[in-house]
Amino acid sequence: MSVVVEAVGPAAAAEVLAVVHAAFRDRPPLDPPTDALAETEESIAARLEPAGGLLARADGRPVGAVVLDPKPDEGALYLRRFGIVPDAQGMGVARKLVREAVHYAQRNDLARVAVLAREELPATIGFWKGMGFCEVEVTSPYLRMEHLTPWQVTVPTADDMRTLAASVAPALRPGDVLVLAGELGAGKTTFTQGLGEGLQVRGGVTSPTFVISRVHPGLDGGPALVHVDAYRLGGAAELDDLDLDADLDEAITVVEWGHGVAEALTDSPLEIRIERALAATDVEDGDDPRVVTIEPVGPGWVDRTLPIIRPDYA
Repeated sequence: MSVVVEAVGPAAAAEVLAVVHAAFRDRPPLDPPTDALAETEESIAARLEPAGGLLARADGRPVGAVVLDPKPDEGALYLRRFGIVPDAQGMGVARKLVREAVHYAQRNDLARVAVLAREELPATIGFWKGMGFCEVEVTSPYLRMEHLTPWQVTVPTADDMRTLAASVAPALRPGDVLVLAGELGAGKTTFTQGLGEGLQVRGGVTSPTFVISRVHPGLDGGPALVHVDAYRLGGAAELDDLDLDADLDEAITVVEWGHGVAEALTDSPLEIRIERALAATDVEDGDDPRVVTIEPVGPGWVDRTLPIIRPDYA
């Protein structure tokens, strides 16, 4: 089955309505009943008028749909009337719709994607949790769930990488864990140097490869920066054995090569991926920019907004 997701407007109201009715009729009866089944072609067209929606087609047939409802004052994109026709469920259609909705939020500088799920539908709530959404608020019979939007910026130089990291520092709290990913030489330590400058910690930040970890005390009562290189660690147990000279609940911890290891430290990491923007054969005159993706993960971020930073050089 070939699935294609396209952006649509009011002209697609009939197709979106057919998907919504098929999807919501397949759900258990609710009290009070869902008002999705009362939608008409005219009401769906009105919903699609402001920002449009997404329609998924499988081999040309409409099988999934969602209405996009951006709320810039909240920094959120709400997904309305999200549905998959019964015979296309479990085939990855929903995941593709969510991915495209997240991309829409990224393009429009919206920090979170939100849905309203019914409390009586544990399978639906489980689906959204599996997609990375966290429970935020209950207003019976609805549960609001949110997915924080990853964002990307292209960083031209090492100095710009430090500037970017320093601008992230004010959004952090003691106990936060940053997981840095990227190939050798991608710029993970350079990012950490900028973070140390932004946090105003003592000592120059260098790669901890040979000592595995370093602790940089905070100045003027600020949090310490714990810098860990997990490349040579065998797992989370060895991270615990480091006996770090810092209380991690009171520090900002950065773990390079931390996937599969740092999860033992937190359920809400800030994941940072650094990739080369150009293939090695395309680099000219020392120009070797990086693409940095910053993604807040887990419930620890739902009560705060990480600024979507657009530096002057971006």
